Amino acid sequence: MRLTRLQETAQPVLRFAPSPNGALHLGHALSALTGFEMARRLGGRFLVRIEDIDRARVRPEYITGIFEDLAWLGITFEQPVLFQSHHLPAYKQAAACLDAMGLLYPCFASRKEIIAAADPAKLDPEGALVYPGIWRGRPQADVERELAKGEPFAMRLDMERAVALARKKFGGPITFSEIDGAGRSRIVVCDPQRWGDVVVLRKETPSSYLISVVVDDARQGITHVTRGMDLFAATDAQRVLQIILDLPAPLYHHHRLIVDDAGLKLSKSTGAQSLASLRVAGVTAAQVLRRISTTAVPLPSG
Repeated sequence: MRLTRLQETAQPVLRFAPSPNGALHLGHALSALTGFEMARRLGGRFLVRIEDIDRARVRPEYITGIFEDLAWLGITFEQPVLFQSHHLPAYKQAAACLDAMGLLYPCFASRKEIIAAADPAKLDPEGALVYPGIWRGRPQADVERELAKGEPFAMRLDMERAVALARKKFGGPITFSEIDGAGRSRIVVCDPQRWGDVVVLRKETPSSYLISVVVDDARQGITHVTRGMDLFAATDAQRVLQIILDLPAPLYHHHRLIVDDAGLKLSKSTGAQSLASLRVAGVTAAQVLRRISTTAVPLPSG
């Protein structure tokens, strides 16, 4: 079963798609405002999507906080908001399409087993070990034995086969169109194999970021994807799935990142100061806008 390609739309459609597993920080503010302002400049629509498939980390207060932060920043968006947790069958359908093409395989390997078997010199663009293909091509008897034991498993994409199919359908090297802030475009050649056999359906959740984002961008008719440079390389793997599943390719704009005093990007995991805490401290939305417009303007201490 193949996904139906959505009709192209003349009106630009942009989105901000946060995960409610922590409070938004200045980096999220820059991303949301970049998309919102580009939509206004192009006379387009602006959507918000809540990427809440990781149920173990999602908290209701984080969802509420996202909407409060966006309202504080003066960002408006269309209703209703799409929650990924409400659309899990669509992601499973897309994965089933890939599986029917012989592009997926179950992986029962634990994190410890993957680390032990991986080549420490082979890292993906995020600095993680590239999956060493432990379960790629394993006999069906091995798979059935693990299934009978009730062992959890992830579904991984056979990247080599997927890239070969995508190149055949695309008619050459896989590319995407990148635009800068002035609207100038360039063609970027992808290198999906640097990611290795990525996870399409995770063990602990019923989907993954990779499959969900391409399905939802197509479902919502997204024409322009604005996001930070930290996700630039992720476009490689997403383009493979878009081509294979006959999904439309948005234009991409990867904006600069806001970094801390050590030069590291702001992150929820490292405790970056939240927008909510800035608001409580008396910082105004106007001051935040000035701060993210340039790295040279510090926020007041409150």
